[in-house]
Amino acid sequence: MKKILVRFTCMAMLFLASMMTFGQQSAKKWSDYVKPNIGTAHSRWFFYTPGAMPFGLAKLGPSTNGHLGNVQGWEATGYDDRDTSIEGFACLHEFQVGGIVLAPSVGKLQTIPGSLDKPEEGYRSRFDRKDEYATAGYYSVLLKDYKVKAELTATKRVGFQRYTFPKSSQSNIIFDIGNRQGESGAVKESKVTITEDGRIEGYVITMPEYVKIYQAGADVAMYFSAVLDKKPTSFGTFNKQGVQASVKEITGEGAGVYLTFDTKENEMVTVKIGLSYTSIANARLNLDTEAKNLDFAAAKKQSQTTWNEYLGRIAVEGKNEKDKIKFYTGLYHALLGRGLGSDVNGAYPMNNGKVGQIPLDAKGQPQHNYYNTDAIWGGFWNLTQLWALAYPEYYADWVQGQLLVYKDAGWLGDGIANSKYVSGVGTNFTGLAIASAYNSGIHNFDVEKGYEAALKNELEWKDRIQGAGKMDVKQFVALGYSPYLDNMDFKTNTEGSGFSASHTLEYSFSAYAVAQFAKALGKTKDYEKLIKLADGWKLIYDKETAFIRPKYANGEFIKNFDPSQPWRGFQEGNAWQYTFYVPHNVPELVSVLGKDTFNERLNTIFTKSQKNVFGGGTTIDAFAGLSGFYNHGNQPNLHISWLFNFSGKPALTQKWVHAICDEFYGTEGIHGYGYGQDEDQGQLGAWYVMSSIGLFDVKGLTDINPSFQIGSPLFDKITIKKLGKARNANFTINVKNNTKSNVYLQEVKLNDTNVRELSIDLEAIKKGGTLNMKVDSKPVTTWDN
Repeated sequence: MKKILVRFTCMAMLFLASMMTFGQQSAKKWSDYVKPNIGTAHSRWFFYTPGAMPFGLAKLGPSTNGHLGNVQGWEATGYDDRDTSIEGFACLHEFQVGGIVLAPSVGKLQTIPGSLDKPEEGYRSRFDRKDEYATAGYYSVLLKDYKVKAELTATKRVGFQRYTFPKSSQSNIIFDIGNRQGESGAVKESKVTITEDGRIEGYVITMPEYVKIYQAGADVAMYFSAVLDKKPTSFGTFNKQGVQASVKEITGEGAGVYLTFDTKENEMVTVKIGLSYTSIANARLNLDTEAKNLDFAAAKKQSQTTWNEYLGRIAVEGKNEKDKIKFYTGLYHALLGRGLGSDVNGAYPMNNGKVGQIPLDAKGQPQHNYYNTDAIWGGFWNLTQLWALAYPEYYADWVQGQLLVYKDAGWLGDGIANSKYVSGVGTNFTGLAIASAYNSGIHNFDVEKGYEAALKNELEWKDRIQGAGKMDVKQFVALGYSPYLDNMDFKTNTEGSGFSASHTLEYSFSAYAVAQFAKALGKTKDYEKLIKLADGWKLIYDKETAFIRPKYANGEFIKNFDPSQPWRGFQEGNAWQYTFYVPHNVPELVSVLGKDTFNERLNTIFTKSQKNVFGGGTTIDAFAGLSGFYNHGNQPNLHISWLFNFSGKPALTQKWVHAICDEFYGTEGIHGYGYGQDEDQGQLGAWYVMSSIGLFDVKGLTDINPSFQIGSPLFDKITIKKLGKARNANFTINVKNNTKSNVYLQEVKLNDTNVRELSIDLEAIKKGGTLNMKVDSKPVTTWDN
């Protein structure tokens, strides 16, 4: 009997051990919830780059239509969920930057991509979605026409492309370098060389559309150095004039190289591509430093380990799998965008086209990095809050990179592509972002230089350049508002703007932010001037219509005013949307409108907008929703669902934030971020992240001691990790009784102390602790908000 018991006990222990091992193997990683294909129908060039590291320079992804480029520099191009063929795999996907395309094929050599309608006319190949897999840091697809499996991954500055070929004596890899790609603009110059030691090296210089507008005459350069693990049996070059066999160097538009291999069945060929924005030599250095001893499998493992560390800084737990997919896919996009632009040795592209050098530390390493970035327009309601909370080291780097441009060229850039000015909207919120970083406790940058730059951005107009935006700031400082100019269309000058009302609101907000920066530094006179300008919104509030209304320089409001009309005085929006754009002084806006009017109008806006999926309905277009009451697919009113916390109706914030998260955001290729609306390099993804964990600040953390408004999270438990100066504190949010119908907060306790006003200081979160919440299906009115 004892032997039987012993045997049974051993078997039970073995069973339990095997079950534990199985559980560990089957436990999901954070990256398993990342679905990059969500929202890829009608998406921007930089949106779909699964083969990348967080904030990396190398951003690899497939392209279905990227060679078509775009007319104005912002339209959807690159990868589209509705397309059925892939034309190649680009290594660089950034705002106004794109190129270095590789493509495998088998059989007849093709050197043009061909069209979506007739793939056989080029090197593109058909594919099935069932044969495609994408996650954070890795991508694979079977190219049906060639029976080639293509795989992508990356280190920070090195792209890896691996192709598994069938048996063939005509297996090809082409480097398509000298053609327009995505948002890159027309090609100015390109060159590709096969070196004596077998490397493929070269560069392409392009003229992006936004650079042509905001820094005429400038251009963007991209360099590469690639190595392969197999020697070709033949090679050659090509450009627009044709193909040249056995030639090792070519220049001009359309320049590229082809390599042909004799492959066995399922033979793999790996290409490692070092990338740089400064020189071929630095592309080679980046390759040798980051990837000389890495093979594809090791690079993939390294990338996914890094991704899971970054994604895991905010760990969410709950019963709804779709919410986790939305959360981690949104977080992925927030961590993907605004990528690295400097080399391993600290070299970076300067505004004047030269190569700059970031200072080195005692170990010879760059003290910080430089990053490319789309405009920060609206980013204070999503990205900068997320950076300050969970990724402060990146936020500090981002600020220091912006200050490099300021030191080199004299003005902050609202958007920068290799340090060239590419202000997408003609305003400039970089000073606000710097002020927010400082007030959020991020001080490891040149604070005095940062303040100087931010102050200049708010007040100075003399010799102001187009790329710095805010060309009407002279009038704003003199009159307190930007005057409306007829027949200006989308333009702005020193006398006013066609977007005068939205500019006035934006400049009032950024003046407030920099005023807090000034106050924190003891700059009293600057503070007094800036805080007065922060009231500029009052000058264009029309009591007769109860809307913000564009005004001429003579003090008269515009005639024939229609609050639903977009573009007339309002950039990418209308008066319904922009009247709530007073995030720095919501209590006074409530008072001006009247609390009842404020709440009724705002609640009606969401009730009506819900019928249009809180945007442009199911219309697939980036600008769908501009004429509506609320448009979550664009920046101007991303904060307004949180405004009820200031008007005595916090339950309505809880209701509508949940509804937006559940209905505007989807998990499909077409329904991802609305329907084909612009996710804007992580902005809409970061909004979901912050709102779904119940923390959001309408002021964008610009106060001296910034705080988050508290909402009701979508998850049962949230753990924010690596907090505080030592980066060893955790902050946990527990939500009791959480279901899809239980969206209303009943009770909130911070470390066992009752919270009566739905607000929590950023510093309190950084210290670590616990926020315990209880929710139910009926709202309560006991809050002090």
